[in-house]
Amino acid sequence: MTSLFLVDLVEGIARERDAVQRQRTIDITMLVWSLILGFAVDGETRSIASFQRVYQTATNETVARSSFYDRFTPELRDLLSDLLAHALEEVAVPHTIAPQLTQFRDTMIADATVFRLHRLLTAFSATHEDQSGAQLFVVYNVTKQTLAQFKLTDERTHESSQFRTGNWLRGRLFLFDLGYYSYRRFALIDENDGYFVSRLKTNANPRIVGERRKWRGRAISLTRTHLQDQLSKLTRKQIDVTGEFEFKRRKYGERRSAATVEFRVVGVRNEDTDDYHLYVTNLPDEFTPGQIAALYSLRWKVELLFRELKSRYGLEKFETGDEAIAELLVTAALLTLLVSRALLAVFREIEPDVEYPEERWATTFRPVAQPVLADLALALSHPPPNLPELVRREARQPERSRLTLNKRVAQAFNPGVRP
Repeated sequence: MTSLFLVDLVEGIARERDAVQRQRTIDITMLVWSLILGFAVDGETRSIASFQRVYQTATNETVARSSFYDRFTPELRDLLSDLLAHALEEVAVPHTIAPQLTQFRDTMIADATVFRLHRLLTAFSATHEDQSGAQLFVVYNVTKQTLAQFKLTDERTHESSQFRTGNWLRGRLFLFDLGYYSYRRFALIDENDGYFVSRLKTNANPRIVGERRKWRGRAISLTRTHLQDQLSKLTRKQIDVTGEFEFKRRKYGERRSAATVEFRVVGVRNEDTDDYHLYVTNLPDEFTPGQIAALYSLRWKVELLFRELKSRYGLEKFETGDEAIAELLVTAALLTLLVSRALLAVFREIEPDVEYPEERWATTFRPVAQPVLADLALALSHPPPNLPELVRREARQPERSRLTLNKRVAQAFNPGVRP
Protein backbone atom coordinates (compact mmCIF):
# COMPACT_ATOMS: atom_id res chain seq x y z
CA MET A 1 0.00 0.00 0.00
CA THR A 2 2.86 2.39 0.74
CA SER A 3 4.19 1.67 -2.75
CA LEU A 4 0.83 2.52 -4.32
CA PHE A 5 1.00 6.09 -3.02
CA LEU A 6 4.61 6.90 -2.16
CA VAL A 7 5.09 9.70 0.36
CA ASP A 8 7.12 11.70 -2.16
CA LEU A 9 4.32 11.29 -4.73
CA VAL A 10 1.60 12.50 -2.34
CA GLU A 11 3.66 15.40 -1.01
CA GLY A 12 4.82 16.40 -4.49
CA ILE A 13 1.28 16.58 -5.89
CA ALA A 14 0.10 18.30 -2.70
CA ARG A 15 2.69 21.05 -3.23
CA GLU A 16 1.74 21.40 -6.89
CA ARG A 17 -1.94 21.65 -5.96
CA ASP A 18 -1.20 23.98 -3.03
CA ALA A 19 -2.86 21.48 -0.69
CA VAL A 20 -0.18 21.76 2.01
CA GLN A 21 0.42 24.49 4.56
CA ARG A 22 3.70 25.84 5.85
CA GLN A 23 2.79 24.89 9.41
CA ARG A 24 2.34 21.17 9.03
CA THR A 25 -0.03 20.41 11.86
CA ILE A 26 -1.49 17.65 9.69
CA ASP A 27 0.47 14.98 7.84
CA ILE A 28 -0.90 15.22 4.29
CA THR A 29 -0.05 11.59 3.46
CA MET A 30 -1.84 10.31 6.55
CA LEU A 31 -4.77 12.62 5.81
CA VAL A 32 -5.06 11.03 2.35
CA TRP A 33 -4.92 7.52 3.81
CA SER A 34 -7.40 8.46 6.54
CA LEU A 35 -9.86 9.57 3.86
CA ILE A 36 -9.31 6.42 1.79
CA LEU A 37 -9.48 3.89 4.61
CA GLY A 38 -11.92 6.02 6.62
CA PHE A 39 -14.57 5.18 4.04
CA ALA A 40 -14.11 1.52 4.85
CA VAL A 41 -14.18 1.86 8.64
CA ASP A 42 -17.21 -0.07 9.90
CA GLY A 43 -20.01 1.95 11.41
CA GLU A 44 -18.71 5.43 10.59
CA THR A 45 -20.78 8.11 8.91
CA ARG A 46 -19.04 10.00 6.14
CA SER A 47 -18.67 13.32 7.97
CA ILE A 48 -15.54 15.40 8.44
CA ALA A 49 -15.77 14.72 12.18
CA SER A 50 -15.65 10.97 11.55
CA PHE A 51 -12.56 11.34 9.34
CA GLN A 52 -10.95 13.43 12.07
CA ARG A 53 -11.50 10.59 14.56
CA VAL A 54 -9.99 8.12 12.12
CA TYR A 55 -6.96 10.37 11.56
CA GLN A 56 -6.36 11.02 15.25
CA THR A 57 -6.69 7.33 16.14
CA ALA A 58 -4.11 6.36 13.53
CA THR A 59 -1.57 9.10 14.21
CA ASN A 60 -1.99 9.45 17.99
CA GLU A 61 -2.20 13.20 17.44
CA THR A 62 -4.81 15.69 18.61
CA VAL A 63 -5.88 18.10 15.90
CA ALA A 64 -8.07 21.13 16.50
CA ARG A 65 -11.44 20.75 14.84
CA SER A 66 -11.08 24.03 12.95
CA SER A 67 -7.62 23.08 11.68
CA PHE A 68 -8.88 19.75 10.36
CA TYR A 69 -11.98 21.26 8.73
CA ASP A 70 -9.86 23.92 7.03
CA ARG A 71 -8.00 21.23 5.08
CA PHE A 72 -11.14 20.18 3.15
CA THR A 73 -10.60 22.52 0.23
CA PRO A 74 -10.81 22.42 -3.58
CA GLU A 75 -7.03 21.93 -3.51
CA LEU A 76 -7.41 18.73 -1.48
CA ARG A 77 -10.10 17.60 -3.93
CA ASP A 78 -7.66 18.16 -6.81
CA LEU A 79 -4.94 16.23 -4.98
CA LEU A 80 -7.26 13.24 -4.56
CA SER A 81 -8.29 13.46 -8.22
CA ASP A 82 -4.64 13.29 -9.30
CA LEU A 83 -4.03 10.32 -7.00
CA LEU A 84 -7.10 8.60 -8.42
CA ALA A 85 -5.78 9.06 -11.96
CA HIS A 86 -2.46 7.56 -10.80
CA ALA A 87 -4.21 4.63 -9.09
CA LEU A 88 -6.31 3.81 -12.16
CA GLU A 89 -3.13 2.84 -13.96
CA GLU A 90 -1.36 1.22 -11.01
CA VAL A 91 -4.12 -1.18 -9.99
CA ALA A 92 -4.83 -2.47 -13.50
CA VAL A 93 -4.49 -6.26 -13.41
CA PRO A 94 -4.88 -7.92 -16.83
CA HIS A 95 -7.29 -10.83 -16.60
CA THR A 96 -8.63 -13.24 -19.21
CA ILE A 97 -12.14 -14.55 -18.60
CA ALA A 98 -12.11 -16.65 -21.77
CA PRO A 99 -9.43 -17.12 -24.46
CA GLN A 100 -11.79 -15.78 -27.15
CA LEU A 101 -11.84 -12.37 -25.46
CA THR A 102 -8.11 -11.83 -25.94
CA GLN A 103 -8.85 -10.66 -29.49
CA PHE A 104 -10.27 -7.45 -27.94
CA ARG A 105 -8.03 -4.78 -26.44
CA ASP A 106 -10.44 -4.58 -23.51
CA THR A 107 -13.95 -5.61 -22.55
CA MET A 108 -15.70 -2.59 -21.05
CA ILE A 109 -19.01 -1.73 -19.38
CA ALA A 110 -20.55 1.74 -19.43
CA ASP A 111 -23.11 2.56 -16.77
CA ALA A 112 -24.15 5.15 -14.18
CA THR A 113 -25.71 5.24 -10.74
CA VAL A 114 -27.67 7.97 -8.95
CA PHE A 115 -27.29 8.79 -5.26
CA ARG A 116 -28.69 11.40 -2.89
CA LEU A 117 -26.69 14.30 -1.48
CA HIS A 118 -27.42 17.05 1.04
CA ARG A 119 -30.57 18.85 -0.14
CA LEU A 120 -28.80 22.23 0.00
CA LEU A 121 -26.34 21.18 -2.72
CA THR A 122 -28.14 23.09 -5.47
CA ALA A 123 -25.29 22.44 -7.92
CA PHE A 124 -26.51 18.83 -8.09
CA SER A 125 -30.10 19.23 -9.20
CA ALA A 126 -32.36 16.21 -8.78
CA THR A 127 -35.46 15.03 -10.61
CA HIS A 128 -37.55 15.77 -7.50
CA GLU A 129 -37.97 19.11 -5.74
CA ASP A 130 -36.31 19.77 -2.36
CA GLN A 131 -33.65 17.17 -3.13
CA SER A 132 -30.21 17.06 -4.63
CA GLY A 133 -28.92 14.13 -6.60
CA ALA A 134 -25.61 13.19 -8.14
CA GLN A 135 -24.93 10.74 -10.92
CA LEU A 136 -21.68 8.82 -11.14
CA PHE A 137 -20.89 7.70 -14.69
CA VAL A 138 -18.20 5.05 -15.09
CA VAL A 139 -16.63 2.91 -17.75
CA TYR A 140 -15.47 -0.26 -16.03
CA ASN A 141 -12.67 -2.21 -17.68
CA VAL A 142 -13.45 -5.89 -17.11
CA THR A 143 -10.17 -6.98 -18.69
CA LYS A 144 -7.98 -4.88 -16.40
CA GLN A 145 -10.44 -4.97 -13.47
CA THR A 146 -10.33 -1.23 -12.92
CA LEU A 147 -12.12 2.00 -13.84
CA ALA A 148 -11.26 3.36 -17.25
CA GLN A 149 -13.36 6.55 -16.99
CA PHE A 150 -15.59 8.28 -14.47
CA LYS A 151 -17.47 11.54 -14.20
CA LEU A 152 -19.71 13.13 -11.58
CA THR A 153 -22.75 15.07 -12.81
CA ASP A 154 -26.12 16.10 -11.44
CA GLU A 155 -29.01 13.65 -11.55
CA ARG A 156 -30.75 15.40 -14.44
CA THR A 157 -27.88 14.83 -16.88
CA HIS A 158 -28.65 11.89 -19.14
CA GLU A 159 -26.10 9.17 -18.55
CA SER A 160 -25.69 8.29 -22.21
CA SER A 161 -24.46 11.81 -22.98
CA GLN A 162 -21.27 11.06 -21.01
CA PHE A 163 -20.17 8.24 -23.32
CA ARG A 164 -17.85 9.62 -25.98
CA THR A 165 -17.22 7.99 -29.32
CA GLY A 166 -14.00 8.22 -31.30
CA ASN A 167 -10.92 6.25 -32.29
CA TRP A 168 -10.39 5.08 -28.68
CA LEU A 169 -13.19 2.56 -29.38
CA ARG A 170 -10.98 0.62 -31.81
CA GLY A 171 -10.59 -3.04 -30.87
CA ARG A 172 -12.63 -2.75 -27.66
CA LEU A 173 -15.83 -4.57 -26.75
CA PHE A 174 -18.54 -2.56 -24.96
CA LEU A 175 -21.48 -3.93 -23.00
CA PHE A 176 -24.47 -1.56 -22.71
CA ASP A 177 -27.76 -1.54 -20.89
CA LEU A 178 -30.81 0.13 -22.42
CA GLY A 179 -29.81 3.54 -21.04
CA TYR A 180 -27.20 3.70 -23.84
CA TYR A 181 -29.39 2.24 -26.57
CA SER A 182 -28.80 4.20 -29.77
CA TYR A 183 -28.37 2.88 -33.30
CA ARG A 184 -26.31 5.94 -34.13
CA ARG A 185 -23.96 5.10 -31.22
CA PHE A 186 -23.77 1.46 -32.32
CA ALA A 187 -22.98 2.56 -35.88
CA LEU A 188 -20.18 4.87 -34.67
CA ILE A 189 -18.66 2.06 -32.62
CA ASP A 190 -18.78 -0.20 -35.66
CA GLU A 191 -17.30 2.50 -37.91
CA ASN A 192 -14.42 2.93 -35.42
CA ASP A 193 -13.71 -0.84 -35.52
CA GLY A 194 -15.10 -1.42 -32.04
CA TYR A 195 -17.60 -4.02 -30.85
CA PHE A 196 -20.74 -3.86 -28.75
CA VAL A 197 -23.45 -6.00 -27.15
CA SER A 198 -26.73 -4.53 -25.95
CA ARG A 199 -30.11 -5.84 -24.95
CA LEU A 200 -32.59 -5.29 -27.76
CA LYS A 201 -35.39 -2.88 -26.86
CA THR A 202 -38.72 -4.61 -26.39
CA ASN A 203 -40.35 -2.39 -29.03
CA ALA A 204 -37.54 -2.84 -31.57
CA ASN A 205 -38.86 -4.54 -34.70
CA PRO A 206 -36.02 -4.80 -37.24
CA ARG A 207 -36.60 -6.17 -40.68
CA ILE A 208 -34.70 -9.46 -40.99
CA VAL A 209 -32.49 -9.49 -44.06
CA GLY A 210 -30.77 -12.81 -43.49
CA GLU A 211 -30.36 -15.81 -41.19
CA ARG A 212 -26.89 -16.58 -39.91
CA ARG A 213 -27.46 -20.22 -38.93
CA LYS A 214 -29.27 -23.17 -40.43
CA TRP A 215 -31.78 -25.00 -38.27
CA ARG A 216 -32.75 -28.64 -38.51
CA GLY A 217 -36.16 -29.78 -39.64
CA ARG A 218 -38.90 -27.59 -41.04
CA ALA A 219 -37.76 -24.35 -39.45
CA ILE A 220 -39.71 -21.15 -40.10
CA SER A 221 -37.88 -18.86 -42.49
CA LEU A 222 -37.40 -15.41 -40.97
CA THR A 223 -35.81 -13.62 -43.93
CA ARG A 224 -37.81 -10.63 -45.27
CA THR A 225 -40.05 -10.61 -42.20
CA HIS A 226 -40.07 -8.42 -39.07
CA LEU A 227 -38.79 -9.85 -35.82
CA GLN A 228 -41.79 -9.06 -33.60
CA ASP A 229 -44.15 -10.69 -36.09
CA GLN A 230 -42.36 -14.02 -35.73
CA LEU A 231 -41.37 -14.31 -32.06
CA SER A 232 -44.63 -15.88 -30.87
CA LYS A 233 -44.40 -18.55 -33.59
CA LEU A 234 -40.87 -19.69 -32.80
CA THR A 235 -39.93 -22.66 -30.61
CA ARG A 236 -36.24 -22.89 -31.47
CA LYS A 237 -33.79 -22.48 -28.56
CA GLN A 238 -31.84 -19.72 -30.25
CA ILE A 239 -32.30 -16.93 -32.78
CA ASP A 240 -29.42 -15.70 -34.93
CA VAL A 241 -30.27 -13.29 -37.75
CA THR A 242 -29.16 -10.07 -39.42
CA GLY A 243 -31.54 -7.18 -38.75
CA GLU A 244 -31.93 -3.89 -40.57
CA PHE A 245 -32.23 -0.76 -38.43
CA GLU A 246 -33.07 2.82 -39.39
CA PHE A 247 -31.90 5.87 -37.47
CA LYS A 248 -31.22 9.60 -37.80
CA ARG A 249 -27.66 10.82 -38.00
CA ARG A 250 -26.50 13.91 -36.09
CA LYS A 251 -27.82 17.17 -37.49
CA TYR A 252 -25.41 19.13 -39.70
CA GLY A 253 -26.56 22.65 -40.40
CA GLU A 254 -30.24 22.40 -41.22
CA ARG A 255 -30.05 18.83 -42.48
CA ARG A 256 -30.38 15.58 -40.59
CA SER A 257 -30.04 12.57 -42.84
CA ALA A 258 -31.55 9.14 -42.31
CA ALA A 259 -29.38 6.05 -42.37
CA THR A 260 -29.80 2.29 -42.37
CA VAL A 261 -27.46 -0.19 -40.71
CA GLU A 262 -27.39 -3.95 -40.39
CA PHE A 263 -26.53 -5.60 -37.10
CA ARG A 264 -26.68 -9.09 -35.77
CA VAL A 265 -29.69 -9.94 -33.59
CA VAL A 266 -29.45 -13.01 -31.38
CA GLY A 267 -31.88 -14.52 -28.92
CA VAL A 268 -31.70 -17.23 -26.28
CA ARG A 269 -34.93 -18.83 -25.15
CA ASN A 270 -35.77 -18.65 -21.45
CA GLU A 271 -37.65 -21.86 -20.72
CA ASP A 272 -38.98 -20.55 -17.40
CA THR A 273 -40.73 -17.53 -18.91
CA ASP A 274 -41.23 -19.05 -22.39
CA ASP A 275 -39.78 -16.02 -24.18
CA TYR A 276 -36.48 -14.85 -25.63
CA HIS A 277 -33.68 -12.72 -24.23
CA LEU A 278 -32.76 -10.70 -27.30
CA TYR A 279 -29.49 -8.87 -28.02
CA VAL A 280 -28.15 -6.62 -30.77
CA THR A 281 -24.44 -6.82 -31.55
CA ASN A 282 -21.78 -6.60 -34.25
CA LEU A 283 -19.77 -9.56 -32.92
CA PRO A 284 -18.73 -12.07 -35.58
CA ASP A 285 -20.36 -15.49 -36.02
CA GLU A 286 -17.64 -17.25 -34.03
CA PHE A 287 -19.52 -16.05 -30.94
CA THR A 288 -22.62 -18.18 -30.48
CA PRO A 289 -25.91 -16.72 -29.17
CA GLY A 290 -25.32 -18.54 -25.88
CA GLN A 291 -21.85 -17.02 -25.56
CA ILE A 292 -23.18 -13.54 -26.35
CA ALA A 293 -25.85 -13.90 -23.65
CA ALA A 294 -23.16 -15.05 -21.20
CA LEU A 295 -20.95 -12.12 -22.20
CA TYR A 296 -23.77 -9.69 -21.54
CA SER A 297 -24.18 -11.10 -18.02
CA LEU A 298 -20.76 -9.56 -17.25
CA ARG A 299 -22.67 -6.27 -16.93
CA TRP A 300 -23.52 -7.46 -13.43
CA LYS A 301 -19.90 -6.61 -12.57
CA VAL A 302 -20.63 -2.87 -12.68
CA GLU A 303 -23.87 -3.30 -10.71
CA LEU A 304 -21.86 -5.05 -7.99
CA LEU A 305 -19.35 -2.20 -8.09
CA PHE A 306 -22.10 0.38 -7.53
CA ARG A 307 -23.61 -1.70 -4.75
CA GLU A 308 -20.20 -1.96 -3.10
CA LEU A 309 -19.73 1.82 -3.25
CA LYS A 310 -23.14 2.46 -1.72
CA SER A 311 -23.55 -0.32 0.82
CA ARG A 312 -19.92 -0.80 1.88
CA TYR A 313 -18.42 2.66 1.46
CA GLY A 314 -21.41 4.90 2.18
CA LEU A 315 -21.61 6.76 -1.13
CA GLU A 316 -25.03 8.13 -0.08
CA LYS A 317 -24.06 9.19 3.43
CA PHE A 318 -22.27 12.49 2.87
CA GLU A 319 -23.10 15.07 5.54
CA THR A 320 -22.04 18.20 3.67
CA GLY A 321 -23.68 21.03 1.78
CA ASP A 322 -20.40 22.12 0.18
CA GLU A 323 -20.00 21.22 -3.51
CA ALA A 324 -16.20 20.92 -3.43
CA ILE A 325 -16.30 18.70 -0.33
CA ALA A 326 -18.99 16.49 -1.90
CA GLU A 327 -16.79 16.02 -4.99
CA LEU A 328 -13.79 15.39 -2.73
CA LEU A 329 -15.65 12.66 -0.83
CA VAL A 330 -16.85 10.95 -4.02
CA THR A 331 -13.24 10.87 -5.24
CA ALA A 332 -12.13 9.47 -1.87
CA ALA A 333 -14.80 6.75 -2.12
CA LEU A 334 -13.49 5.75 -5.55
CA LEU A 335 -9.96 5.66 -4.14
CA THR A 336 -11.20 3.38 -1.36
CA LEU A 337 -12.65 1.03 -3.95
CA LEU A 338 -9.42 0.99 -5.98
CA VAL A 339 -7.19 0.44 -2.94
CA SER A 340 -9.45 -2.41 -1.84
CA ARG A 341 -9.19 -3.96 -5.30
CA ALA A 342 -5.41 -3.46 -5.31
CA LEU A 343 -5.14 -5.47 -2.09
CA LEU A 344 -7.48 -8.08 -3.53
CA ALA A 345 -5.18 -8.41 -6.54
CA VAL A 346 -2.26 -9.17 -4.19
CA PHE A 347 -4.18 -11.99 -2.53
CA ARG A 348 -5.27 -13.38 -5.89
CA GLU A 349 -1.66 -13.33 -7.06
CA ILE A 350 -0.52 -15.20 -3.94
CA GLU A 351 -3.31 -17.78 -4.23
CA PRO A 352 -4.38 -17.88 -7.88
CA ASP A 353 -6.51 -20.99 -7.36
CA VAL A 354 -8.62 -19.41 -4.58
CA GLU A 355 -11.82 -17.52 -5.43
CA TYR A 356 -12.27 -14.11 -3.77
CA PRO A 357 -15.70 -12.65 -4.70
CA GLU A 358 -15.51 -8.83 -4.76
CA GLU A 359 -18.46 -8.19 -2.41
CA ARG A 360 -17.30 -10.75 0.11
CA TRP A 361 -13.84 -9.17 -0.02
CA ALA A 362 -15.34 -5.70 0.60
CA THR A 363 -17.32 -7.01 3.58
CA THR A 364 -14.12 -8.47 5.03
CA PHE A 365 -12.06 -5.39 4.25
CA ARG A 366 -14.25 -2.94 6.21
CA PRO A 367 -13.61 -4.24 9.77
CA VAL A 368 -9.84 -4.39 9.23
CA ALA A 369 -9.53 -0.92 7.68
CA GLN A 370 -8.69 0.84 10.95
CA PRO A 371 -5.97 -1.70 11.95
CA VAL A 372 -4.55 -1.46 8.42
CA LEU A 373 -4.42 2.32 8.78
CA ALA A 374 -2.66 1.90 12.14
CA ASP A 375 -0.01 -0.28 10.47
CA LEU A 376 0.40 2.35 7.75
CA ALA A 377 0.86 5.04 10.39
CA LEU A 378 3.63 2.97 12.02
CA ALA A 379 5.29 2.55 8.62
CA LEU A 380 5.15 6.34 8.20
CA SER A 381 6.84 6.88 11.61
CA HIS A 382 3.78 7.74 13.68
CA PRO A 383 3.75 6.26 17.21
CA PRO A 384 1.15 3.65 18.14
CA PRO A 385 -1.99 5.15 19.72
CA ASN A 386 -2.19 5.69 23.46
CA LEU A 387 -5.51 3.90 23.88
CA PRO A 388 -6.48 5.22 27.36
CA GLU A 389 -5.72 8.79 26.29
CA LEU A 390 -7.52 8.26 22.99
CA VAL A 391 -10.67 7.02 24.73
CA ARG A 392 -10.54 9.85 27.30
CA ARG A 393 -10.07 12.48 24.61
CA GLU A 394 -12.82 11.24 22.33
CA ALA A 395 -15.42 10.26 24.93
CA ARG A 396 -15.44 13.38 27.10
CA GLN A 397 -17.88 16.23 26.56
CA PRO A 398 -16.20 18.60 24.07
CA GLU A 399 -17.91 21.76 25.37
CA ARG A 400 -18.16 22.53 29.06
CA SER A 401 -21.31 24.59 28.54
CA ARG A 402 -23.17 21.63 27.04
CA LEU A 403 -24.85 19.81 29.93
CA THR A 404 -25.69 16.15 30.07
CA LEU A 405 -29.29 15.15 30.73
CA ASN A 406 -28.54 14.33 34.38
CA LYS A 407 -26.98 17.74 34.97
CA ARG A 408 -29.83 19.56 33.25
CA VAL A 409 -32.31 17.82 35.53
CA ALA A 410 -30.16 18.52 38.60
CA GLN A 411 -29.92 22.20 37.66
CA ALA A 412 -33.71 22.41 37.38
CA PHE A 413 -33.97 21.29 41.03
CA ASN A 414 -31.02 23.41 42.20
CA PRO A 415 -30.97 26.49 39.95
CA GLY A 416 -28.50 28.31 42.14
CA VAL A 417 -25.93 25.52 42.10
CA ARG A 418 -23.32 25.65 39.35
CA PRO A 419 -23.24 22.29 37.55
